[in-house]
Amino acid sequence: MAGSWLGRIIVYDKMAKVQIEASWLEKLQPEFDKPYFEQLIQFVKTEYAQCTCYPPGALIFNAFNLCPLPKVKVVLIGQDPYHEPQQAHGLCFSVNDGVPFPPSLRNIFQEIQTDLGKPIPQSGNLTRWAEQGVLLLNATLTVRAHMAASHQKRGWEEFTDAVIRLVSAEREHVVFILWGSYAQSKAPLIDASKHCILRSAHPSPLSAYRGFFGNHHFSICNQYLQQHQIEPINW
Repeated sequence: MAGSWLGRIIVYDKMAKVQIEASWLEKLQPEFDKPYFEQLIQFVKTEYAQCTCYPPGALIFNAFNLCPLPKVKVVLIGQDPYHEPQQAHGLCFSVNDGVPFPPSLRNIFQEIQTDLGKPIPQSGNLTRWAEQGVLLLNATLTVRAHMAASHQKRGWEEFTDAVIRLVSAEREHVVFILWGSYAQSKAPLIDASKHCILRSAHPSPLSAYRGFFGNHHFSICNQYLQQHQIEPINW
């Protein structure tokens, strides 16, 4: 029976089945078959049925569907989806067209302007990054409206840790961008001998002036990709 709360993403029979881009499905199926993931899906199903949650169900795995595993060049790790209306659409730090920039995203664009000389864009929709090979991965993929961190420690982190390990194992010369202490805690999941790990303060207003501004991560990322004959990202 299809779970209407998730549109086409998740259906139920004897086990949860996730409709996700084929390259991810092939490699992540062992995670989908684990008991923790079944419990996670039941929790999320209940939350979406009883409360307003974000992102819309059909966009929970948007980051994966826009950026197949063989195309991943960069992994940018966030923590939690935005929890106010119209913001979250399955990509960390990104908002839908026409939505005002949250403070962290505004600071990201300011650093790109300083680092690369690019003008601040009109839209905060980062789909254009995802389609170039930037996996915009939140550690937790869902959230209850107006309640930050409300879906943490329910199983999403186990799943997204597996995603980070998978990218590290399957790909070469990926740039992992870790802003803030939470994202930096994921560094042990990454094989630093074959990937580039960039660390700095988080772009939030509380910490941006303590090491995010001036980190030059966007130019450093592109230099690393070009050194390995990989097309750079048009940030």
